[in-house]
Amino acid sequence: MTLLAQTRVATPDYAMLIGYFALMLAIGIYFYRHMRGMKDYFSGGNSIPWWLSGVSFYMSSFSAAAFIFYPSLCYRYGWVGVTLLWVAVPATLFSVLLFAKKWRRARIDSPVEYIETRYSPLLRQLFAWQGVPVKMIDDGIKLVAIGTFVSVGMGVDMQLSMIGSGLVILAYTFMGGLWAVTVTDFVQFVVLTAAIIIVLPLSIARAGGPAAFAGNAPQGFFAMTSPEYPWVYVILLALLYCLAWSSINWSLIQRYYCVPRERDAVKVGWLVVILYIIGPPLMFVPAMAAQQFLTGIADKDVYPTLCITLLPTGMLGLVIAAMFAATMSMLSSDYNVCAAVLTSDVYRRLVRPGATQRELVLVGRSLTILVGLVALGVALLIVQGSGEDLFRTMVTLFSIATAPVAVPMILGLLSRRVTNRSAIAGFLCGLAAGVLFYLLFGRWLPRDRPTPILGMMFDPEHDEMLVGALRLKTEIVLFTANALVTLAAMLLVSALRPMRATERARVESFHRRLATPIGDLAEDQVAAGGAPAGLSPFRVVGISTLCIGLMMLAILPFANSPMAFQLDLALGALLAILGGFMARRSRPRAGALRGEAPPPPLT
Repeated sequence: MTLLAQTRVATPDYAMLIGYFALMLAIGIYFYRHMRGMKDYFSGGNSIPWWLSGVSFYMSSFSAAAFIFYPSLCYRYGWVGVTLLWVAVPATLFSVLLFAKKWRRARIDSPVEYIETRYSPLLRQLFAWQGVPVKMIDDGIKLVAIGTFVSVGMGVDMQLSMIGSGLVILAYTFMGGLWAVTVTDFVQFVVLTAAIIIVLPLSIARAGGPAAFAGNAPQGFFAMTSPEYPWVYVILLALLYCLAWSSINWSLIQRYYCVPRERDAVKVGWLVVILYIIGPPLMFVPAMAAQQFLTGIADKDVYPTLCITLLPTGMLGLVIAAMFAATMSMLSSDYNVCAAVLTSDVYRRLVRPGATQRELVLVGRSLTILVGLVALGVALLIVQGSGEDLFRTMVTLFSIATAPVAVPMILGLLSRRVTNRSAIAGFLCGLAAGVLFYLLFGRWLPRDRPTPILGMMFDPEHDEMLVGALRLKTEIVLFTANALVTLAAMLLVSALRPMRATERARVESFHRRLATPIGDLAEDQVAAGGAPAGLSPFRVVGISTLCIGLMMLAILPFANSPMAFQLDLALGALLAILGGFMARRSRPRAGALRGEAPPPPLT
């Protein structure tokens, strides 16, 4: 990122970034008055269109760090960087084939709400209180990344950039709830796609064209794995993703149950699969091409250097916005879903069981602010240098509880045989095993200072890629071992101490609920209110897309090459036309304004 600071950041770049932030806030304001109850605020009233939820799922599944880590892998090792992000494909397939319908049929307002029905109130509270601190600390680290992009890219003070970015994310999430989160995710997807489509052909052209790019690549550059990242590592990483995306990644689970029907939940998953097959090559092939015309740079500076080298004024601001758009998506999703857990699983369950919907929305907004401010506080402490080692240790220790939470959540949805006693035993045994593994093998985890590993001294300043790879591999092995201990404990206790009759009846009732399609229970008819009156996601998405297209057309005079001019013109015009058509298509008919039946919703 240091090279971004050395480039010229002109007025059009600042204008693009300011316009982007203003658009995010406008979306939050638009949805503010439509949040009538907790279900609207935290699950979109179960009426968010599948295409909107699917894009939001995709954007919420990676952060700006993806534009540092994966391009650096592609620059050094080739296609293996794409392979490592492609592990999201089997993870999504695992979640959509086994859990998409179940999550929708669970009829929940938070990802851990079903734990009480399937297991017990104690386990529900354990999972809620374990998960929220992990998310907030992790979000603080992500805010550091997003602040770095704004600070170094635009020449703004680091702390000021973090506070500004964090408050913008918090503002539109606070105002518009999940509706604002999903719509801003879609706009961020448009921005990211526009940036990718511009950088990709420019980088290949700079490498001499497709034939020269393929012909001049080092031997094995297009192989899916490398000696540093073999198939064993890829498979273990895919296993970790499969467990995490189907259980503990709350914001992704939320995208399955916020849609109207269970077939929409399945569509969400399949859309994400398609986006993850197409997206990684488009994003990271430019870093592979850069290996032929960028030399003498640090691996982590590949993508920023590409932007500096290839993009004209104005487009640089767009790409900077795109690179941290992914982190904004992840953070806004985390803020909303953490507030959902605290509101539904703590406040409504323990403090005010009879709270009104108006009160729950107020509490949800207050807790959204709390989660966002705690994350911002964590980020400021990390940047100031105080507590950095503490927070890294806390993140590692909290991650120890990932498998003990993930395994019971998944088995609870799949199996009728695992008991509440086994889930608690699995959680405690897995947690104890994780702490033991960390005490025994934590010394193998590389630090941010020179560290002895396997008898050799690694200095992060000079061995950054190798140290990062060793840390990832060690943590994945620890996670796998931890998951096996949790699974073994659950199966053993379930076999030795079968369910009592009362627990068996409750579990059978829960699984009958999971087997009952949406619409077949009386409560479905009560809850099926659809989108709030006057709310048109299709329209606001169209207007937002139109605005992005017009912003791209406005920077045409600053294009410094014919190809850049043509790409910007074609893409900006396409987005403006498409956005205008969407906005116009979603306008209510004259008959509807006179009280006639409205047309069917555009989903």
